[in-house]
Amino acid sequence: MESMIVGVNLFGAVALLLYGLGQVKDGMSRAWGARLRTGLAAGTRGGARSFAAGFVATIALQSSTATALMVASFVEKELIAPAMAQVVLLGANVGTAATAWIVALGLGWLSPLLIVAGFALSRTRSSARRGAGSAIVGIGLMLLSLHLLANATDPLRQSPALSAFLAMLENAWPVALIFAAGLAVLASSSLAIVVLILSLSATGGLSTALVIVLVLGANLGGAVPPVLATLGASASARRVTIGNLIVRAAGCAIALPLAGYGAYLMELARLSPQKLAVDAHLLFNLAVALAAFPLSPLLYRLTASLIPEEAESENGPRYLDMEALARPVAALAGAGREVMSVGDLIESMLVRALEALRGNDLSRLADISLLEGRVDRIQHEIKLYVSKVGKDGMTDEDHRRARQIVDYAINLEHIGDVIEKGLHPEIAKKISLGLRFSEDGQGELARLFAITLDNLRMAQAVFATGDAELARRLVEVKEEVRRLEKQSAECHLQRLREGRLDSIQTSSLHLDMLRDLKRINAHVASVAHPILVGSGLLIDSRIRQAV
Repeated sequence: MESMIVGVNLFGAVALLLYGLGQVKDGMSRAWGARLRTGLAAGTRGGARSFAAGFVATIALQSSTATALMVASFVEKELIAPAMAQVVLLGANVGTAATAWIVALGLGWLSPLLIVAGFALSRTRSSARRGAGSAIVGIGLMLLSLHLLANATDPLRQSPALSAFLAMLENAWPVALIFAAGLAVLASSSLAIVVLILSLSATGGLSTALVIVLVLGANLGGAVPPVLATLGASASARRVTIGNLIVRAAGCAIALPLAGYGAYLMELARLSPQKLAVDAHLLFNLAVALAAFPLSPLLYRLTASLIPEEAESENGPRYLDMEALARPVAALAGAGREVMSVGDLIESMLVRALEALRGNDLSRLADISLLEGRVDRIQHEIKLYVSKVGKDGMTDEDHRRARQIVDYAINLEHIGDVIEKGLHPEIAKKISLGLRFSEDGQGELARLFAITLDNLRMAQAVFATGDAELARRLVEVKEEVRRLEKQSAECHLQRLREGRLDSIQTSSLHLDMLRDLKRINAHVASVAHPILVGSGLLIDSRIRQAV
């Protein structure tokens, strides 16, 4: 019974530490997430700046995993040079080690004060202050968890089972390294495992050499979660996380046989036994950063050879010919074909949503998220491609067409978001709860859906031909959609006044879907505006001027 209580206390303290880490990451993301992402992308134009950017981001987010995933996504979007990405992660590794060192300074007495101050901040109206408050509460919980860990591990000094297990690890360093790495993978945090090792070593049950070996394992395991999280990502993103794993694995392979010598040197330096684990953690990551920093270009070439670019699949762009970039007319023609293929994907999403609504069939919604992901990827590739088209040979008409292509791609991406985040969950909720629209309400929504599909097809034709008359009709239909949306909302409110149960049960869904379809039509009609402006058929403002 006593061992069960000790186990519960130990796992509870670790869980509190992980929860505190999560609070810090979420709070910092809400408060300064955009600035962190911008700073990380902007601060990677040189080696030293890249290292500092990774260090600062990880100190803020309390998670090298979060930094690694952010960097991988930036590399995928070509916002960070791949060689610099590895340097960023070296800074991130040192950042998480510095965090562990700071946490172990014995600031547990600050925990109640931080929790109270963070709670007060989290109750303010400002979203930035609420995020900062959550982060401060998380730091307080982390410090509190250290106190609980110390109390939970204190009885372990008298445990014969733990003594036998540690004796086995003392004689099998590779097993100890793999054990600690496995714990770090399960916890998705090297920091949490290093803090746990810190608490165990404070009891005096671990030799200095074994502490070093367990810290090496925590470092190795901490590089695995980002690799697992990017398995389905592009080759460029996977190279970043695999490269980080290679660096840490190489560091562990070199340091493991030298752990005994490292222990001897640390004992000579008379480092505090209470901070031995975090000292070893920080020294290891600093040594790896110094060794790997000049080798980052070589590491990039190695990962590029290990993970070659995938063959272009049907999920990617098909008409963006890189060899045509020097010929603006050909390049923009390809980009135009590509953006029309995005329009076809949007049409498929709308058709699936309409079929699900009509047939109460959840299976028709299954592919919508997948299609929206393709829309996001392709429209991003279109924007990057158009930005690279040779400027020297472009005429004013080419510049106008380039802007039109990018604007249409952005509007189509917005439509995809509305379908996935608006119509998809609304229709799924209606089907899952067995709700039914009134017969009139169902007819109004189906009609608006059909008009939206027709408008999208007309927009595709407008984009392809530049026909001013067709563009004028598209804008006129947009006004018709606005009238229908208003009329349907008024009819729905009348049904509510009459107390019709089916309308009462589906009121919010009906109004939300009307709003989403209206938003989609507004994005669809936007393709006509530059054509009408160029033809003199659309004035700059519809506001009546004062006489």
